Amino acid sequence: MTTALLQTTYFGPVQWYQKLYRYDHCLIEQYDSYQKQTYRNRCVIATANGLQALTVPVEHSPLTTHHSKATGRRESGNPLTKDLRISDHNQWRRIHWNALQSAYSESPFFEYYVDDIRPFYERKYEFLIDFNEEIRQKICELIDIHPEVEYTTEYLHPTSITQHPIPADAPTRSLSPITDFREVIHAKHPQADADFEPHPYWQVFQHRYGFQPNLSILDLLFCMGPEAIFYL
Repeated sequence: MTTALLQTTYFGPVQWYQKLYRYDHCLIEQYDSYQKQTYRNRCVIATANGLQALTVPVEHSPLTTHHSKATGRRESGNPLTKDLRISDHNQWRRIHWNALQSAYSESPFFEYYVDDIRPFYERKYEFLIDFNEEIRQKICELIDIHPEVEYTTEYLHPTSITQHPIPADAPTRSLSPITDFREVIHAKHPQADADFEPHPYWQVFQHRYGFQPNLSILDLLFCMGPEAIFYL
């Protein structure tokens, strides 16, 4: 069994969904510290004016305190991903939905999927990770992929993954080998991924900007519809 370790994402990129499709088992990290400008709360779409990042605002709560197994001390850090609450700042739901309509209303499959996607901008969610998980489930349903997914029950440190296989009685059911994509699939500083080669497909503004690789899964879905699975 192969396992991919991933961050949670907001309408994540094609590369992220490729891992859900190709790996036997996927672990989604929820005990990592929140960082700005990542796919946790951001997706990138293609518009008439070029690429546009859509960011879900989160509440910046006070720094959390946790017990460090490495030092044995109580340490402070950024809020954990699982604790991030969505903010209602700046009417972001309306802004995001208007941006998607403007970018993809002329795509072949926007009208086909509009009733599946619109509810995410009509209902309020308290926690980002719950919002992202419901999005993941819906996108997997629409693409027709059925990944085995679970969430971490503690933070998985990169060194523990590469140096030591996870024992059979570990909190999660994951089995080694684990491939860690948490920093590989990154909005600002992506790392090399030998398993991912974006395959061109028709895009709404390709005549203006050329093919834009690894955009939000929504771009692939709205442009290719049922054929989206063949690009994963």
